Amino acid sequence: MIATQFMQFPRRSLLFMPGDSLKKIQKAATWEVDTVIMDLEDGVAQNRKEAACAVVSEALQALGFGRRERLVRLNHVSSGLPPAEIDATCVGRPDGYIVPKAEDESDLRAVDRLLDAAEKRLGVREGAFRLFAMIETALGIMNLKEIARATPRLEGLIFGAEDLAGDIGAVRTSAAWEVFYARSAIVTAAAAYNLQAFDMVFTDFNDAAGLDAESRIARQLGYTGKTCIHPNQTPVVNATFSPSDAEIDRAQRLIAAFEAQQAAGAGAFVFEGKMVDMPMLVAARKVLVRAGGHETSM
Repeated sequence: MIATQFMQFPRRSLLFMPGDSLKKIQKAATWEVDTVIMDLEDGVAQNRKEAACAVVSEALQALGFGRRERLVRLNHVSSGLPPAEIDATCVGRPDGYIVPKAEDESDLRAVDRLLDAAEKRLGVREGAFRLFAMIETALGIMNLKEIARATPRLEGLIFGAEDLAGDIGAVRTSAAWEVFYARSAIVTAAAAYNLQAFDMVFTDFNDAAGLDAESRIARQLGYTGKTCIHPNQTPVVNATFSPSDAEIDRAQRLIAAFEAQQAAGAGAFVFEGKMVDMPMLVAARKVLVRAGGHETSM
């Protein structure tokens, strides 16, 4: 089953905005971006954490984000800050929260319990707040299975390559081979547990060609979107993670051919010189989901 939430939120581009800057969040609310992440963690100085909660709460309640998804990145559970952060921001009804540096299921379950309590206080349905886990440490990579199964409200895994490189003592390079194992492991775990996977940030926001190249590799690996640190990156990312007209046309024709063969009582068939099997049908349907179609039965 292809996750139907992808229909509501394409999640090609996910843009981090510092939670203590209402001006920057307001700009993001009008930008060409699928998901706005209001950051309470790394993007905010230690002495600005409380102020950032107030700013994010105000932004959620006062700004119009249109169809853009609104997420809040919390601080790690060990900081003791998430209870207050959720209390301050949940009144603005964000679409979900991000758990940074998730290392095992307990990190997710602790936040899950806080969100359960917040939903009851607000009188909203259970599971209304989505959850996402950032995988940024060696231990997080080793515990991907447990993290991915921690809570039903989990919808995606986000790769944090910069923190991971520091954790394992790797030297970051443009080729990114030093984090390739982790990058591949995250997207594989996401697929195994019907989650979405979001690729690492590209730190040079002036290098559009480099961003495009890295985004294309991420898409080839199976990532559904990419995190961004600057508004100028989102149009490039959106274009890369959107199916082309040719891809959409081919997917539609392949599915139509499959349905015609099924109606005729035929099994395997040849399409454009290749034998068609079920993985090809699944891939075609995913193309249409990304394009905003309705092929979600597989």
